[in-house]
Amino acid sequence: MERWILLGVVAIGFASGLPVAFALGLGSAVYVMLVPSIDITMMAQRMIYGIDSFLLLSVPFFILSAEVMNNTGTTRRIFNFAQALVGHIPGGLAHVNVINSMIFAGMSGSAIADAAGVGMMEVEAMVQEGYPKPFSAALSAATSTVGPIIPPSIPMVIYGSIASVSVGSLFLGGVIPGTIMGLAMMGLVYVQALRRGFPREPRVTLRGLVTAVLQGIPPLLAPAILLGGIYTGFFTPTEAAAVAVLYALFLGMVVYREMGLRELPHLLLRVVENTASIMFIVVTASVFGWILAREQIPQTITAGFLQITRNPVLMLLILNVLFLILGMFMETLAIMLIFFPIVVPIVQAVGIDLVHFGVVAVLNLMIGLLTPPFGMLLFLMSGLTKLPMSSILRELVPYIVILVGVLLLISLVPQLVLFIPNLTR
Repeated sequence: MERWILLGVVAIGFASGLPVAFALGLGSAVYVMLVPSIDITMMAQRMIYGIDSFLLLSVPFFILSAEVMNNTGTTRRIFNFAQALVGHIPGGLAHVNVINSMIFAGMSGSAIADAAGVGMMEVEAMVQEGYPKPFSAALSAATSTVGPIIPPSIPMVIYGSIASVSVGSLFLGGVIPGTIMGLAMMGLVYVQALRRGFPREPRVTLRGLVTAVLQGIPPLLAPAILLGGIYTGFFTPTEAAAVAVLYALFLGMVVYREMGLRELPHLLLRVVENTASIMFIVVTASVFGWILAREQIPQTITAGFLQITRNPVLMLLILNVLFLILGMFMETLAIMLIFFPIVVPIVQAVGIDLVHFGVVAVLNLMIGLLTPPFGMLLFLMSGLTKLPMSSILRELVPYIVILVGVLLLISLVPQLVLFIPNLTR
């Protein structure tokens, strides 16, 4: 009976619009009070245990590195570098948008940071050149999904913590899928540019290209430094996040000199706010997950799924459909913390590689950021551009289809994810 009350309270909380952390915490508290054998102090202990992870220390550091990049000249120089490379192609600035997000992904690890930072700069530049504002907003939202696929990646850090999987292998596993995502979106942009007559930028001179490349080299070194350090054993993924912050500060304060110590307190405050909201969900989800395990709900669900099929391909497709639906109604972090502890045993039981599943699942959840009614990127771009979500969504549909196609491709061809990680095993 208590388990149904728990699930009922959480479901009502979600349906009523209660924040995820409060819904999970309220349901867990009601359950603990209804079960006499559980001391209320156990709830506090489980909350502390939920964030007692060295790996989770990387989350605020990656958030801070993205904030620093967005508040210095780094993002503008990345934009200029991408513009020099592909601006002359039909739909030039739209291609720049894609390339820009792919490069920024190697430093931030966050789709929201990409959209809120370089995304808005891209929208403004495209609108000034005559691109429709809804198209510009939709493209910026779609390209932001590359952020957590190309390493580093905050969602992959969280998945690695949940599934006890090498974060370094997850990072490497995202390189090829992230590149495919970018190329697929550029292909769609090219077709749309020819059909709709989008403008192209003048080809830059050789001197301009050299200047843009030289300015773009320092930001491009960031992912190489991070991945190189992890795989040479020089530092751990958590330490790599701290290195990302130091490198971002070095670029902003020493190389470009567009940021001073006075800006740091404001940035740190924003990082604290973002980290606190994430960790609040983590601690309440930890208690919720502990209760689910106590009630043996994951084992029951696992047995049910295994009765449907033990074929790994079919199981992965079923889970993809499940997460695509969940992504329409729930926040990404909540899905990961609530459902991944349940799903990981199923994945292991049918023989799916956990690195492969991790990359597939993260891409799946990034698509959820674009889909109504809950898509966070859709909400964010609507708020930033003051456009109705319906106008952005109309332009976004082809890109959602493209991304679902990439999701299906990497689901059916595991080597697209595992090829690079296997080279290091």
